[in-house]
Amino acid sequence: MRRALALALDRATIVDRILHGGQQPAPAFTPPGIAGYTPPAGFAYQPAEARRLLAEAGFPSGQGLPKLELLFNSSETHRALAEAAQEMWRRELGVEVGLTNMDNTSVLAARRTGSYQLLRSVWTSDFIDPQSFLGIWTTDSGNNYTGWSDAIYDDLLRQAGATADNARRFPLLAQAEARLLAAAPLIPLYHYTHVFALHPAVRGWSPTLLDHHPYKHVWLEE
Repeated sequence: MRRALALALDRATIVDRILHGGQQPAPAFTPPGIAGYTPPAGFAYQPAEARRLLAEAGFPSGQGLPKLELLFNSSETHRALAEAAQEMWRRELGVEVGLTNMDNTSVLAARRTGSYQLLRSVWTSDFIDPQSFLGIWTTDSGNNYTGWSDAIYDDLLRQAGATADNARRFPLLAQAEARLLAAAPLIPLYHYTHVFALHPAVRGWSPTLLDHHPYKHVWLEE
């Protein structure tokens, strides 16, 4: 059922018609641009396959499935995103999803205790490496609030953490990410961007994955 929900979401429509900030649809959890690492194919918009999976799970056209609840923290953008997902799930699967809006402190408390069915959340990496993203889903991670646990995934992350050679490490991480996406304890939607105004006189300012800009390399020209 989780995979059905993931495949019923049209990420391109979400970023093009709702977000308007140059965000990239996220079929996988790790973002593009990490040199040497290729994420698995991940989730595409496949409503027919989503309907098949939901029927296989015992809920054809959503019949017999209790109403789900999506929790999100206060933000007009988050509300628009939640409403878009709600409508896509209703239209493509016949699944009814209610929306619950709370302040961020309350949402984080619910996340810590697992007091939710569906939850809008976010992760920002501290360094440019797929392990900074994938490490949060191991069984013993303090950032894994889903309750999902997979011994093979944990072992792949352990092997990757003990390997310095990226030629060997990245395939291990790609295998782990493929397992993560197959189990679908999360549904990646989009990768963040930072929208800013840049004066034509500014030089030396280049986009970076972490959005860090050492000002000693930035200058102004007339």
